[in-house]
Amino acid sequence: MAEFTPTVPARVLPPVAVRDLPDPPRSSWRIIGPGLVGAGVGLASGEFILWPYIASQVGLVFIWGAAIGIITQWFLNMEIERYTLATGETALTGFSRMWKHWSLVFVVMTLCSNLWPGWVTTSATMMTYLTGTGAGSVRWIAIGMLLVIALGLTMAPVIYTMLERVIFVKIALVATLAIVAILFAINADSWIELGKGLSVGAEFPVPPLEFAVLMGAIAYAGAGGGQNLCQSNWIRDKGFGMGLYVPRLVSPVTGQEEAAASTGFQFAPTKENLARWQQWWRFANIEQAATFALVSFLTIALMSMLAYSTVFGKPGLANGIGFLQVEGEALKASVGPWFGVLFWVIGALSLFASAMGIVDYTSRLASDALKTIYLRDKAISENRVYFFIVWAMALLGVVILLLGFDQPLILLVFSASFAAVMMFVYSILLIVLNRRSLPEALKVRSYRLGALVWSIAFFGTLTVLTVTQQAQKLFG
Repeated sequence: MAEFTPTVPARVLPPVAVRDLPDPPRSSWRIIGPGLVGAGVGLASGEFILWPYIASQVGLVFIWGAAIGIITQWFLNMEIERYTLATGETALTGFSRMWKHWSLVFVVMTLCSNLWPGWVTTSATMMTYLTGTGAGSVRWIAIGMLLVIALGLTMAPVIYTMLERVIFVKIALVATLAIVAILFAINADSWIELGKGLSVGAEFPVPPLEFAVLMGAIAYAGAGGGQNLCQSNWIRDKGFGMGLYVPRLVSPVTGQEEAAASTGFQFAPTKENLARWQQWWRFANIEQAATFALVSFLTIALMSMLAYSTVFGKPGLANGIGFLQVEGEALKASVGPWFGVLFWVIGALSLFASAMGIVDYTSRLASDALKTIYLRDKAISENRVYFFIVWAMALLGVVILLLGFDQPLILLVFSASFAAVMMFVYSILLIVLNRRSLPEALKVRSYRLGALVWSIAFFGTLTVLTVTQQAQKLFG
């Protein structure tokens, strides 16, 4: 075929280099992981608090909402991965090729959503249920956790490998909890109710809860906000597709730094390359479906069934960390003291792992954007930028905790609003990116294009509802 001219725009950033697409691995098991990391990081307060709380209030009639939310995010994740598989660049870099500052916009919104150390304080609170030390020790436990997270993320020779191992342990713990719950705590009624909530031909009953809460539960089932964008970074570090040519993020202290390419690559659409592409694309879809989607849904379903079996109909339950204390006490009473303790231990460790993942993906997005767009000609490496951002997040969290601040209303408003706005905007940008920047054979089309249109409509509606509701809370 004639000499290939890259289709990736080069107005803002230098043009990509042309290289052949690497061969898919002979053993797929070796590169399974990014979907599990996405699921593991996403298994946080939504799976342990929000969805079980909904089940405690209205039963399992709304579990169909989790399925819709996770399927929507699966399509989003695959379009984020499509660009990285084809170019080795992250989706943020792709957006910045269309307008220089898109990556900065998303990084700022992600930082604003995640700067407050909410996940470590939630994990620390669950630790106090185990130790009986009371609320006064939450601050000090959380500070210790933040320092452990920063050390872990910046001292590991290959950061993704360390994070993957932590998340694998977390998922194994949650799976253990699920198996024990099935054997000892989940009753027969909950299985019947689960079937009703997923029945084909069901009328999709909407429970009598605040509409924005229900839409938010659907939207953030599995992940949400900046975490979905980080699928690009995780599959690149795992060596998916053209990402195999890009050096991995390593610790500048214990790792071996490489001269990282500031831009990516593109392959000519030859018969051989397109055959490899089909294999990579098939594998990436299966990996996301079998890990991110399946693990996320099973966790939501089983944690909801556990709550339904133990605290359904109990008055005065709060949609917050106190819910986990009530549920743990109920498990102690219904099954035995050992099970309540197991529930709190696994919950505390799971939320700690989520906190580590949140610091990682926030720092990855920020370091990728800063190095690629704003520090391209500077001597500092992306690894060192990542190091500084991780420690800045951890130390800022320590300062916040030492000052004894409660989470302010304005930050709650921003956190609730930013994720919906981000997903609405990048659903639009993914259509533009994967239609204009890729060769004809690789473009998004057909039902996948329809899924992105659905995502725009859904997250656009959620954005309007969330912003309107939070503005009313702020300004009356």
